[in-house]
Amino acid sequence: MTTPTTPRRVLLGPRNDRGANKDVEVPYAPVNGQRLYYEDTGGEGPPLVFSHGFLMDHRMFTPQVEALRDVYRVITWDERGFGATEFDGEPFTYWDAARDLFGLLDVLGIERAVLAGMSQGGYLSLRAALLQPDRVRALVLIDTQAPPELPEKIAEYRVMIDTWVTHGHLEELTSTVAGLIIGDAALEEEWKQIWRGWDHTRLRAAGSALLDRDDPSDRLDELSMPVLVVHGTEDSAIPLTRAHELCAAVEDCRGVIEVAGAAHASSLTHPETVNPPLRAFLESLPA
Repeated sequence: MTTPTTPRRVLLGPRNDRGANKDVEVPYAPVNGQRLYYEDTGGEGPPLVFSHGFLMDHRMFTPQVEALRDVYRVITWDERGFGATEFDGEPFTYWDAARDLFGLLDVLGIERAVLAGMSQGGYLSLRAALLQPDRVRALVLIDTQAPPELPEKIAEYRVMIDTWVTHGHLEELTSTVAGLIIGDAALEEEWKQIWRGWDHTRLRAAGSALLDRDDPSDRLDELSMPVLVVHGTEDSAIPLTRAHELCAAVEDCRGVIEVAGAAHASSLTHPETVNPPLRAFLESLPA
């Protein structure tokens, strides 16, 4: 574990293309050549770190932060290529992203935490648990999977990402993506507005990390920490069967929470279904 350093804070102006607000103090952690944006509720509670999905950022976990901050020290952050994190644009993998997460914990002086990740946040959280299992108290895996995408989906997603990088915001494309990830009209409009302000060229490296990722499936039996799996029943990006496969492959899976009617971002759209079993899982963990 590296020696903790003091997070650097800077002042930003009106909402910028990375999703940060100006005239507020913004926390950044210098980690692995990046400047990671994060939010930390602080306090003496057990640490819980949420890692967001592709095309999302820390704000997707607002319902969980509000529901859990009374007991837990809840940390959210923006991964490379997304949100307010200052990203060098170089190629990276989810193993690198896992090391970013541990680097953030080092900056915050946290030795061990529960890791919760949605979709690509789950990919990096799984890898973090394989890299340094002693630092992972438990895993919460939300609408995610261990294997890479199917070949036909890789081809489809590559066209989507290339189009977005080349042409920026296109209403038809972003509407399709919003429906795939969110599936809730009001929330879709909120996220489409966020996407309109992003620098979409950052999606090139992030997209390569997503589509060219390796397959850690044969190592899942190495994970001995408690695991909770959460998955939307209407998730067309990752089928529900992958959630059950994931639960069956790890030693101490505490079950699959099937979120009825939810698409890919089930924790965002259905917090009333997700938060109670999530809290119960956290409360069941050994001190």
